[in-house]
Parts: sequence; C-alpha cells; structure tokens
Amino acid sequence: MRQPADDHARDRRAGVSELRPASDPGPGRSRHEAPHDDLPLDRNQAILQAAKQVGSILKKAEHPFALAGSVAVYAHGGTQNLQHDVDFCIRPEDADAVAATLREAGLVVYTPPEDWLLKADCLGQQVDLIFELAHEPVTTGLLSRARELSVDSVLMPVLAPTDLLRGLLAAFSEHHCDFGAVLPIARTLREKIDWEALRRDCGDAPMPAAFFFILERLEIIPPAGPAATAPKEEQP
Repeated sequence: MRQPADDHARDRRAGVSELRPASDPGPGRSRHEAPHDDLPLDRNQAILQAAKQVGSILKKAEHPFALAGSVAVYAHGGTQNLQHDVDFCIRPEDADAVAATLREAGLVVYTPPEDWLLKADCLGQQVDLIFELAHEPVTTGLLSRARELSVDSVLMPVLAPTDLLRGLLAAFSEHHCDFGAVLPIARTLREKIDWEALRRDCGDAPMPAAFFFILERLEIIPPAGPAATAPKEEQP
C-alpha cells in the first residue's frame, strides 16, 4: 500500500513506540522466514501465501485487523494480478501488540521512515501493517465493516469495497494521481461499492471529482445528480 509522502510530516502517533528489526532467527528460523528458493515460482502465489500466513497469525492472536490492498481486491472477486506487497489495516493502539505477535512467530518487524505503518517480512514478501489510511487513523468502525472472506481458502476479515476505494481516492493529490492503477479496481468492484457515499465523502476534492467524471464517461457509473434520473421531456 502506497501513501503520498508530499504532505507535511506529522508527529508519530501516540501509542506506537519505535520498533526495531527482530534479530535474525538463524539456522532455527521460523517457517515464516523460508529461504527465497522455497517460495512458489509464481509471484502472485507467493504474495497470497504471505497474506495467509500473516492473516492466520493475527486471527489466532485475536487482533482486530482487515486485509487491504490488491489482495483484498482479489478476495472480493478481482483478478489475481497482485502488486508488490501485502497490506493489512490495524488500529494505531494495537501496533505494538501486533508487532510483538509477529516477532514471536519469527517474522522480522521494523519501523520505516513513514510514520503511518509498520513493515514485516514473511516468506520473502513485504507486508505493510497500516494504522493510518489516507492520513486518517484506522478505527474500530472501519474494521467492523470488513467482511470475512476466503483468501485462497483461508478465512479472514477483508476491508469493505467502499472503504478500499475511499482510501485510494483520498490519497490522490497533485503529486500522486495514478488513475490507471485505481480504474481497474473501480470497474471490477463497481457493483459492490456505495458510490453515493463515496461522492459525499470525496466528491468535492478535485482529483476524486475528476476520477468520478472519467468513470461516468466510461459508463462504469451513472452520472450524479437529479439529471441522471429525471425523464427526458417529450419533444413536440
């Protein structure tokens, strides 16, 4: 999950202490840290395996979380064209406990320069543990809207489609506005998304408004407003 870094820096969130990389497990390393030679040859499958491993660990420890990013899109019925990492949403107040759980399972967990997530390594794949989505803290309400879905046969909570797209739209800025990456997601999940809510939450901002316009012109979503439903006047 990528988030624009052009906005002004913010103080590190309260309750999230500085986390350092876990020590190398060495010869007795956990199965979660398998050598790269043991990974599936297909990168998509490797990412799915990492998502299942981390999701299972978080479920067993009963941490509130939700799968996000391209693997969440896949779980909702998108194509298996996954990006470069696995994304999970967690609450800021749970970050330290989540990091401790993953370390106990043998994963390396560390704090990157960005102050809105933690990172871990599982089966050679990067895992982002996001506690701030599009500059807003991950909340209990956001996680409660997640649906439990099968991710390659492992059940876990997955961020709701509307929340998935809301996070992507809210992250648009003058310096980060990749409509091409978000367009396939909107097209794939369009029947599962509350477009009225998205327009209400994001439609006044120029970049999301431009994206909605493109979706309308491509007939992925209907035009907004009364004009979209008003009957045409009969011609004399």
